Amino acid sequence: MQKQTPNSRPRVMGTETEFGIAAKDGSASDPVSGSIAVIGHYTGLPAPPAIWDYEHENPLLDARGFEVDGERERPNPDYNRQLNKVLANGGRLYVDGAHPEYSTPECSTPREIVAFERAGERILAQSLREMTRLMGREQYLLYKNNSDGKGNSYGYHENYLVSRTVPFDSIVRVLTPFLVTRPIFAGAGKVGAENQTSPAEYQISQRADFFECLVDLNTMVKRPIVNTRDEPHADHARYRRLHVIAGDANMAEVSTYLKVGTLDIVLDLLEAGAELPQIELEEPLRAFKQVSRDLEMKGTVKLAGGRPTTAVEIQRAYLRAATDFYAAHGYGQETENVLARWEAVLDQLEHDPRLLVRELDWVAKRHMIESYMDRKGCGWDDSRMKLMDLQYHDIRPERGLFYTLERGHHIEPIIQASEIERAEFTPPPGTRAYFRGRCASKFAKSLYGASWTSVLFDVGNTTVKKVPLMDPHRGTQALTGDLLDTVDTVDALIEKLKA
Repeated sequence: MQKQTPNSRPRVMGTETEFGIAAKDGSASDPVSGSIAVIGHYTGLPAPPAIWDYEHENPLLDARGFEVDGERERPNPDYNRQLNKVLANGGRLYVDGAHPEYSTPECSTPREIVAFERAGERILAQSLREMTRLMGREQYLLYKNNSDGKGNSYGYHENYLVSRTVPFDSIVRVLTPFLVTRPIFAGAGKVGAENQTSPAEYQISQRADFFECLVDLNTMVKRPIVNTRDEPHADHARYRRLHVIAGDANMAEVSTYLKVGTLDIVLDLLEAGAELPQIELEEPLRAFKQVSRDLEMKGTVKLAGGRPTTAVEIQRAYLRAATDFYAAHGYGQETENVLARWEAVLDQLEHDPRLLVRELDWVAKRHMIESYMDRKGCGWDDSRMKLMDLQYHDIRPERGLFYTLERGHHIEPIIQASEIERAEFTPPPGTRAYFRGRCASKFAKSLYGASWTSVLFDVGNTTVKKVPLMDPHRGTQALTGDLLDTVDTVDALIEKLKA
């Protein structure tokens, strides 16, 4: 592929977080009903409830060029409204399987991802608090993590809009070693091992134990390191949506920032046809689990051909490629910030991972648990260690151990608290999420439904008008802000859009 300059438009990206749900009362054992009840108690929703439009969604399309057999979700309108909540920030709160799930709106920078993910934690915590107030007792607990410690894993998915000119086999080749080693700064930390993998007292990644193949469409069984879902929520001829399922759900902002920011940079290089590391792992699945268990960053993984290398060195190879590329082509402030922090974190990981106790989830959690063990004179086999692991991810601000560290200024922030508060109700300005979120707020009573690619208005006389949003780079504040500020009715908005 011929080298080009970096994409002049910021990449559109977002994340989806399935929250672990646990009933405090053993009789309340249906997680689906519990999840519906939890999201139904969020008080910041536009009213009345709107449906989610599934018209352009097909999770069965495979990037390898075929469609698999299976059922496509199409709930009736009443059940649809129970399962889905369109948010004022342009995102989505919904029930997926047996979990409450939150999707950020489409964002343009890693910093925005951090803010809107933190807003999701805030939204779910408010829902629990309101539910407890009305019921008079606490019925459910929610965790922003990836495993219940009993063999069940639930997802955290990243989504990146990528040019369809990039061959999918190139994506697989370039991203496999990158994703296998990325947990060294993006892992959430985990007590023990699951899924019949080798024993571990503590490991870096919550998800590594659950991956069983290299490339596939599945997300719940036989999970692949590289997922092949081909559902772009945009012009299929121009874009693919890279659906990344191999990452952990993070609490620490630095981990989230680097997790998303570094992959955004690697995709920039791929799209530009830049020189990228020619790295092939001998056994990627085995290496994933080895990296997760290498707490001191001293272990090695084998490359194809048998030569050993380290996870830090693999990440450094991608960092060097990015630094060389942007030195020749120029970069913006956000890219410069990610590169600088990426380099600093790799340096500290190589010297002593414990130096990152204020930045990275897996290091902060490990330090917290080991400090407790030292005080109590117990070991990793003590049942309280798994409880502490879980409580680190408890989204109740007054109970979650991560929030305790945060209040004590033991965790380094990326963003201000005011940015999180604003992200709950204000959509990002640089994508179509701006138009969706503003419409959900300003025209809530007329909002019949929404999707990633449309907004649906009830204009009376049983008529529904659809405003298409197929281009994720349109519907921005720059393009529609003045329009939305000057119209007072849906009819006026539609007339202006026609004009």
